[in-house]
Amino acid sequence: MADFDLVTKAVVPAAGLGTRFLPATKATPKEMLPIVDKPAIQYVVEEAVSAGLLDVLMVTGKNKRSIEDHFDRAIELEEVLEAKGDDERLSQVREPADLATLHYVRQGEPRGLGHAVLCAKQHVGDNPFACLLGDDLIDYRDELLKRMIEVRQAHGGSVIALMEVPKEQVSLYGCAAIEPTDEDDVVRVTDLVEKPPAEEAPSNWAIIGRYVIDPAVFEVLENTPPGRGNEIQLTDALRTLAARGGDEGGPVHGVLFRGRRYDTGNKLDYLRTVVQFAADRSDLAPEFLPWLKEFLANR
Repeated sequence: MADFDLVTKAVVPAAGLGTRFLPATKATPKEMLPIVDKPAIQYVVEEAVSAGLLDVLMVTGKNKRSIEDHFDRAIELEEVLEAKGDDERLSQVREPADLATLHYVRQGEPRGLGHAVLCAKQHVGDNPFACLLGDDLIDYRDELLKRMIEVRQAHGGSVIALMEVPKEQVSLYGCAAIEPTDEDDVVRVTDLVEKPPAEEAPSNWAIIGRYVIDPAVFEVLENTPPGRGNEIQLTDALRTLAARGGDEGGPVHGVLFRGRRYDTGNKLDYLRTVVQFAADRSDLAPEFLPWLKEFLANR
C-alpha cells in the first residue's frame, strides 16, 4: 500500500434549507427529521465513527442550532432519567455526545455544496478528509466509507462513491465517465458532469453522497465559478482534479457501490427509509410488519 496521508477527519455539510420538507423544516433542520427515533444526521456521524473518523466538522447554517444541541449533553434531562432509573433512555440520550469530537462552522449563505466544503478549509488544513452528505444513509453492514478510505490509501487523490441508476434518473445526480481497473469495485474517473440530461450523461453511474477528498480541492474550489443552479459545485472541482496527476491532487477514483442505500432527500424516499428501518428493528418489526401487511391488504 502506498504511503499517503491517513484520513482522520470527516466533514458533514448540513446547511441546506430543506425546502422540499416545508413546513416541517421551517424551524427544524431537515437533518434532524427522525428515522424512527433517531435523527438522520446521527446515522451519518455513526458511519464516520465506524470508519475510524473521530474528528467531525459540521458545516451548518442559520436555524441549525438544534443539531449542536443534539450532540451536546442534556444535563437536566439526564438527571430526570437517572432519578427514574431509566438506564436505557439515559444511555440513548448520552450516546450522541459521546460519539466523536464535534466541531461546527457556519456557511453564511447557501452557495452550493462546493462552497460548503470550502468552509471546512481551515479545520481540515492539508489533510485528506471524508465528506458525508446527510441525504444518503448507507447501511452500517456495507462499510462503504471504509472501502473508500482503503482506495485512497492505495491510490491517493480523491475517491467518490458511485451507484448505478436507471437512465431516466441520471439527471438527478452528478454522473461519471469511468475506466476499469484491476479491481472489480474500483474505477478510474475520467470526467464528471453535474445533473446532465439523460441523453448527455457519460454513464449510468451516479455520485452518491460519500467522498474521500484530497486537500487540493480547496485551491480548486476557490477558483471554481458558479455552475449548475448558480452554485459552486463540488462535482466541478472534482472534475478538475480528475484531470490532474498525483503531484497536483489527482487522480479521482470511484468505488462502485452495490449495497444498501437509503435516500432521505425527498418525501417519498424519506417515507420508504422510515419503513425500511422500522422493518429491520427487532423491537418494532414483530408488531409493525403484521400491521403493515394488513394495512396494505385493506387498501
